[in-house]
Amino acid sequence: MNPTPNNQTLAQRDLAVLWHPCTQMKDHENLPMIPIKSGQGVWLEDFDGKRYLDAISSWWVNLFGHANPAINAALKDQLDTLEHVIFAGFTHETGIHLAEQLVAVTPAGLERCFFADNGSAAVEVALKMSFHYWRNSGQTQKTKFITLENSYHGETLGALAVGNVALYKETYAPLLMEVITVPGPDCYFREAGESWADYSSRRFALLEVTLQQHADNVCAVIVEPLVQCAGGMRMYDPVYLSLLRAACDRYGVHLIADEIAVGFGRTGTLFACEQADISPDFLCLSKGLTGGYLPLSAVLTTDKVYQAFYADYSKLMAFLHSHSYTGNALACRAALATLEIFRQQDVIGQNRQRIADLARVTARFNDHPQVAEVRQTGMIVAIELVKNKVTREPFPWQERRGLRVYQYALTKGVLLRPLGNVIYFMPPYVITAAELELLAEVAWQGIAYAIKG
Repeated sequence: MNPTPNNQTLAQRDLAVLWHPCTQMKDHENLPMIPIKSGQGVWLEDFDGKRYLDAISSWWVNLFGHANPAINAALKDQLDTLEHVIFAGFTHETGIHLAEQLVAVTPAGLERCFFADNGSAAVEVALKMSFHYWRNSGQTQKTKFITLENSYHGETLGALAVGNVALYKETYAPLLMEVITVPGPDCYFREAGESWADYSSRRFALLEVTLQQHADNVCAVIVEPLVQCAGGMRMYDPVYLSLLRAACDRYGVHLIADEIAVGFGRTGTLFACEQADISPDFLCLSKGLTGGYLPLSAVLTTDKVYQAFYADYSKLMAFLHSHSYTGNALACRAALATLEIFRQQDVIGQNRQRIADLARVTARFNDHPQVAEVRQTGMIVAIELVKNKVTREPFPWQERRGLRVYQYALTKGVLLRPLGNVIYFMPPYVITAAELELLAEVAWQGIAYAIKG
């Protein structure tokens, strides 16, 4: 008879066979691996009965809590009908309905939906569609992409190429296409007294110079609207997006909006682009699309783009991209259940109180001697730890202060996963005011633990 599983035995079995993402596995010689048995709402429970508040929505995917009854019920129903079918030459009602719903709720003009199965794949689709559009349109000289410094768009090779995380780019440089990288609008670097809007506008001028010089050879500009999440939750003003949309139109360049992490209410509106009142040419969605249940992504684009590929087969103009699990029926059903929660519960309206609560519980961090900035966009708050508050000198990355916050928080039943020295809160939308208070208190104590000695 097998013994009852516990944290220790499961961790040993894990480390004998598994290789985890974004992890130096040697760390787990001293850092415990935590096996999770179950989840409920914002809480996770391990096999020893300890609970953890999921402050990062399990890598930014979970919107309405673990084991959400409505999403559970939808998936159970779908299981009895259809789990999956090839999406080439075949279709299903769930996928059709989801595409219709996404066209209805996304910014105006996005009329076609292409499914993939993760965020990086969505970015790959958008890049290839943009390039292929210009090729089909006879502008074969358009082969380049413009991206922002400090950006992140995923880790497959195309997505990695248009990102700007130094470690990744340097490691895999020989495998990556060349892109044009421009200074970003990150408002952490604004002058004293300068508004986010003024700084973002000033920084946009640098991008426009690049567009003037290279537009004839550029397919698209790709951005993460309002928040550069993996780049340390750095933020900027919507005016940047407004200026960028107008410039892309002037210079005949596509705009790709990567809302994989910031879509579905994270920034305070259903989509971040709404705050600038713009529509991109390509909108990449994933993560919260299924409420954190199953891998699925979607690229929304215009009918103009779609028509550039619509031709007799003999012209060889069809778009060339596929995934075995494209349009997976179970994932599509989870996404439909997620969108239904948005409709039934006025999630965006209810989140206004949670956004205010997040601001309230983190206000005291502004005066912390080791905090350079507390910044917030909607349901995302970031706390930037520094060695010197006046000069903003960072702690050396080798000291791994953020890791110490992570370790301390686990002892207090909170899952935080800092980005370097940036502590951030990105919780499920079902979190309560009391749970936010707990989260902030543990983060405060964790910072004290991390900076001592």
